[in-house]
Amino acid sequence: MLRRMASLPGGRVGKWVVLALWAVLLVPVLMLAGQLGDVEENDNSAWLPGNAESTKVVARAENFQRADTVPALVIYDRPEGITPADLAEARADAEAFKGIENVVGQPQGPVPSQDGKAIQTVVQVQKDKTGWEGIGKTVDALIEVGEENAGGLGVHVTGPAGYASDSIKAFSGGGALTTITSLVVVLILLLTYRSPVLPLLPLLTVGVALVTSEAVIYLLARNAGLVVNKQTSFILTVLVFGAATDYALLLISRYREELLRHEDRHEAMAEALYRSSPAIIASAATVAVSLMLLMLATLNSTQGLGPACAVGILVGLLAMVTLMPALLVVCGRWIFWPVKPSYGSAGTAKEGVWTRVGTAVSRRPRIVWIGTTLVLAVMAIGVLGLKADGLSNKDQFTGTPQMAVGERIKSEHFPAGSGDPVFVVAEAAAAEQVRTALTGVPGVVGVSTPVIKDGQALMLGELKDDPSSRTAMRTVERARVAVHGIEGADAQVGGSTAIMLDTQEAAARDSKVIIPIVLVVVLLILALLLRAIVAPLLLMATVVLSFGAAIGVSSLVFEHVFGFAGAEASFPLLTFVFLVALGIDYNIFLVTRVREVALLHGTRRGALEGLSTTGGVITSAGLVLAGTFAAMASLPLVFAAELGFAVAFGVLLDTMIVRSVLVTALTLDVGRWMWWPSKLFRSHDTPRPPAPKPDLEPALSGS
Repeated sequence: MLRRMASLPGGRVGKWVVLALWAVLLVPVLMLAGQLGDVEENDNSAWLPGNAESTKVVARAENFQRADTVPALVIYDRPEGITPADLAEARADAEAFKGIENVVGQPQGPVPSQDGKAIQTVVQVQKDKTGWEGIGKTVDALIEVGEENAGGLGVHVTGPAGYASDSIKAFSGGGALTTITSLVVVLILLLTYRSPVLPLLPLLTVGVALVTSEAVIYLLARNAGLVVNKQTSFILTVLVFGAATDYALLLISRYREELLRHEDRHEAMAEALYRSSPAIIASAATVAVSLMLLMLATLNSTQGLGPACAVGILVGLLAMVTLMPALLVVCGRWIFWPVKPSYGSAGTAKEGVWTRVGTAVSRRPRIVWIGTTLVLAVMAIGVLGLKADGLSNKDQFTGTPQMAVGERIKSEHFPAGSGDPVFVVAEAAAAEQVRTALTGVPGVVGVSTPVIKDGQALMLGELKDDPSSRTAMRTVERARVAVHGIEGADAQVGGSTAIMLDTQEAAARDSKVIIPIVLVVVLLILALLLRAIVAPLLLMATVVLSFGAAIGVSSLVFEHVFGFAGAEASFPLLTFVFLVALGIDYNIFLVTRVREVALLHGTRRGALEGLSTTGGVITSAGLVLAGTFAAMASLPLVFAAELGFAVAFGVLLDTMIVRSVLVTALTLDVGRWMWWPSKLFRSHDTPRPPAPKPDLEPALSGS
């Protein structure tokens, strides 16, 4: 049955049917994919679950003020001192601000600083249907008005609106990310296959898979409540490009191998798809299931990222086992030009590098795996220095946007927390008690008079520290302890600082809950696939060790090379899921081939031939995936740069060392016990002479 299904996409008639179906599907897909931005939710509060305290405050505070507004802090500065003309200009600007689209209410200020070197005006900006994009346009208009007659006066917009504006500008590099990712894939495929034409087919197929994924995700976001944001979009891009191209490499490698054995390309593709599809499907299923487990997260952004990326993986799989085979067969052998695989020419191939690696490892496998394990364990020590407790707004950019400049100037001349207060909502009867308690909280430098409406009271607390700093978050924690203890007050603390705090706490909880579940689920999948217990346990141990080493090295690089202030709280979880799921991918590619050979010739030959015949494709796949994630550094965001570096480094470590050296050495040392208690273990694994040098390495590596 499976063999018959494998013959359909590349069949004499089936290839044309497949191409026609994808061509018809692309018409609505392109229309829907272009609307994905319309359903994105980029507000920090939208990422939180409904039971978060800061989320509840947003709902309760709607009685007092619009919930769809954020403050923009317009900062003027002149190092030599503000003049009366400067103050008059700031007053005129404040009046002009009211005429800007999406500016609501009366601007507060201008207020000169005590040292006489800066001025601050607070403007409320309404979010329109375009969300962040609308805020960005309003902030640009505020800066334009402020600079029009500034006369050398520095003008910057900071606060939540300034941060949102600079964030959307950073995320607007998504188009460049797609271009860079495409170029990385093409370059690596050119080096792999040395064909100027062949890389176009995987690139075309990946492009179709990406837009189809975006269309499906749009429908889920619009009709099923899936939460997506800009972060989801750029991670989806690199994941689909990387993973789908990996599947293409495995298929092309097997197809090229079969072209050496079959004169008819349709028969070669049917056999290639039959032989490679179990590993491809198992790999994609493992990644998709791992990503779907992110739905267990309490953080809405993480919860939505899982199914969105799983959709990308599954659509990529579908494209690679239908569209890709059809395109390859339609093009014929010439697509491999100038090194076309000729029928019956397999015997002329030369020994490959992974054959030599396998031979070297086989001499002392126990020493190799123990030594490799110790090196990886030492690399993992750096995990202890990872600071994954969130970043302040100004530290979230790799460069210095205007918002960060404004934040620095504001902190030098004004109280750091001015313009972005803590919101406290309570029962009106306990308003004064709550105000008194809030006033006594260390880190709160001022509390407004409570506003009473419909039995509820709202008061604002000014923070001593930068509202996005960890110190301010500790102040919010103390404020919650103080007001929660007032009987009958039903007091809750919110605001942008509280939202950041709740986001970090939710992310930390998600890591503790989801990581163990992912380990167990992936272990079960491996056990079912290999019909064994020992091999899955050893493979999972290598994956966890590889993850620890990757994070350990990344932590040191972040602090001492890049100079980053830390990492987001969600960084460990997302890095873990990507590295474990994708690392298992390479385990599956390797071990399924090892098992295939071991069934006929024993575990020793299976380990050596499995490494030799898959080493080239796994290396190429690792380079592609690492390259696509490294392309995330093109976005001027610390989170993107850190996630991209950690996954790229981890993937290279996995493919070059863990899969190729550590797993091979373990397999050789453990022998048939790898397959306990399966039928393969029970079969007599008799010693055999050294395996003949495999002759298919060039066919698989593309050389």
